[in-house]
Amino acid sequence: MKPKLLTTLETYTREDFLQDTIAGLTVALVAIPLSIAIAIASGAEPAQGIVTVIVAGMLVSLLGGSRVQIGGPTGAFIVVVYGVIAEHGYDGLVLATFMAGLILLLAGVLRVGNLIQYVPESVINGFTIGIAVIIATSQLKDFFGIDVAQLPADFLEKVPALWAARDTASLVALLAGVTTLVAIVLLRRVIPRAPCTIIIVAIVSTVIFLAGLPVDTIESRYGALPQQLPMPALPSFSLEKVLEMLPSAIVIAFLAGVESLLSAMVADRMIGSAHRPNAEVLAQGAANVGSALFGGLPATGAIARTAKTSGRAGARRLPASSTRLPCSRS
Repeated sequence: MKPKLLTTLETYTREDFLQDTIAGLTVALVAIPLSIAIAIASGAEPAQGIVTVIVAGMLVSLLGGSRVQIGGPTGAFIVVVYGVIAEHGYDGLVLATFMAGLILLLAGVLRVGNLIQYVPESVINGFTIGIAVIIATSQLKDFFGIDVAQLPADFLEKVPALWAARDTASLVALLAGVTTLVAIVLLRRVIPRAPCTIIIVAIVSTVIFLAGLPVDTIESRYGALPQQLPMPALPSFSLEKVLEMLPSAIVIAFLAGVESLLSAMVADRMIGSAHRPNAEVLAQGAANVGSALFGGLPATGAIARTAKTSGRAGARRLPASSTRLPCSRS
């Protein structure tokens, strides 16, 4: 259950560092605003999304069993987190997240991660596509600049709500989003190894700022973001509260464990590596405990950020001649 980072550092080179630095900048540029969006969609504050991606993301990278796994809040948790906050308040969510982290730590010690290798291929594909759909629909509101007071977390309720508010869409916001997406795709074809996301987002944002275009920003909508992390503190709990939050904690732990291991498997196929499932489960446990201590959200390995951002942005791969290996049992 040795963290993959320790193994990687044994043969780490200057070229690896440069490639990973570019990938890290690209991931950060995507992960921070996406984490804010997920927090808002979950009924939490933007700052709580930032706390989660910093604390949990760092712990997943330090302790995880994958070479390129990116951790943080994900779209798969939106419905679960929204429901827990609505029923038990944010303090209840923090306690459930802390308990889920402890459950994952126990699962890692018991080597439950080895069971992921028996998941059928169709389940992996379906899960990955489902996450993509959830993330895409969570961004439609801001992509089209739609003004809706309260957007439901459930997919089947969210789409009708967006359609009902379609008259409030902003043409400027839509043009900014489409321009950014098209430019990123085109630049990747011309300069595939360049940090295309960073370049295009920086250019489009600068143009919007200098032109004074009416496009919402995080600051204009939610105010200034915090400049530092809060002090860590144990969540308030009692035996009655623990028993009340236990079902939610089990759901969070199961979802975090499954999504992180499936994300690691997807990444393995992209970079020709082999992750350590039990180390990854332990890392997810530590990440959720850490996130709860700082008042953050549940966290897991993020399939979209790992496979589409980290892997494709230049995170170091194995040599092309390397053989693709099955998941390690360590």
